Amino acid sequence: MEAKAAAAGSASVPPMIEEQQQATRARWAAGDYAAFAPVVAEVGERLVARVGVGPGDTVLDVACGTGNVAVPAAQAGAQVTGVDITPEHFPAARARAAAAGVTVTWVEGDAEALPFEDDAFDVVLSCFGCMLAPDHATTAGELARVLRPGGRLGVTAFTPDGAGGEFFEMGDPAPLGWGDPEHVRSLFPDLPVTFERQSYRERFTSVEEAVELYTTTFGPIVASGGAEAAPALRALFERYAQPPGAQIPYDYLLTLSPTAAAATPRA
Repeated sequence: MEAKAAAAGSASVPPMIEEQQQATRARWAAGDYAAFAPVVAEVGERLVARVGVGPGDTVLDVACGTGNVAVPAAQAGAQVTGVDITPEHFPAARARAAAAGVTVTWVEGDAEALPFEDDAFDVVLSCFGCMLAPDHATTAGELARVLRPGGRLGVTAFTPDGAGGEFFEMGDPAPLGWGDPEHVRSLFPDLPVTFERQSYRERFTSVEEAVELYTTTFGPIVASGGAEAAPALRALFERYAQPPGAQIPYDYLLTLSPTAAAATPRA
């Protein structure tokens, strides 16, 4: 089954919302996200495996970036669409998919107004992506809208505590709502979501290497001045770094629909 894009509406986008979208796109287009993405890639692979993505599935990766979820899902045999508000990520995403020998459809779009028909996908996933959209309720409604009845939903978001929580508290803490189970339950009134708390490590040879990567490749930090964030980042990473080298542990909440929670994880 091939997912269909929704026809464009006739109503124009309000200027204020359009400005917000352009500002978001500019922040994430700054830097070099393709160089940053590998440090969190394992979470995308885990997400794909946990919800049991496989041949025959139609999959949507929301806020797909350079393909941390989309490419492994395609490698699992699914028909995959990646949507992102920042199409500047797509050249690297296409190159990554080509190197993996898979095909992914890349679509420019906003998580708060997904350009797809209702019930279009068997699986809807987002790895540290949809949490960044400003309107949580609208975003959750869009995820649920494009998911077919009985489909599988999987979303990862940083928890308010730990390194991820402190990182976002330095800038915009709003995304951390997606790491609070009670808040997320309220976002899906018609879908009895369940939760799993998980963790991963970003691995660096030193704290200085971590600071360098974040200040030169992570879009929002680069857009806000890059090097100006270095002292705060250095202090944060030094608090959490563990040997060997500098391994930074991050906790995150995995939100699952009942069908995803019951899925048999793929090896």
